[in-house]
Amino acid sequence: MTDFIFYFKIGWSHIISRDALDHLYFILLLSIVYRFMDWKKVLILITAFTIGHALTLFLSVLDLVRIKDSYVEFAIPCTIVITAAVNLFRRNELLQTKSLHYGIALFFGLIHGLGYANTIRFMLASDQNILSTLFSFNLGLESGQIFVVLL
Repeated sequence: MTDFIFYFKIGWSHIISRDALDHLYFILLLSIVYRFMDWKKVLILITAFTIGHALTLFLSVLDLVRIKDSYVEFAIPCTIVITAAVNLFRRNELLQTKSLHYGIALFFGLIHGLGYANTIRFMLASDQNILSTLFSFNLGLESGQIFVVLL
């Protein structure tokens, strides 16, 4: 249980800290076009982002995915700019065609996950259960994202 709480807190702080401004900007841009009564759509969007993020972390921990940090550090701000542009120029379409926005959230979650992939790979001990550790981390991440969107 202590491992669960430890990694949950790391996931939470990964979103709530000042070092996570890229995540915060992306999450806010992803959800800003929706009204409060569309909370289910926003929750699905946030979860799609977390799924993409989690998938990248999982593949990274298994050492199946490695991308040069400089490429990732360039791609992450691009996801923010692209999401802002899509919001500005295709807002009405986003509200009508949810699958496009969900796809953006999932795909860009993969990219954002790459930004944390090396850190999580080095944090895990070889004797730890990868699935439960990543589950608790991503549950903390998801909780933090929901908290931010609610604010």
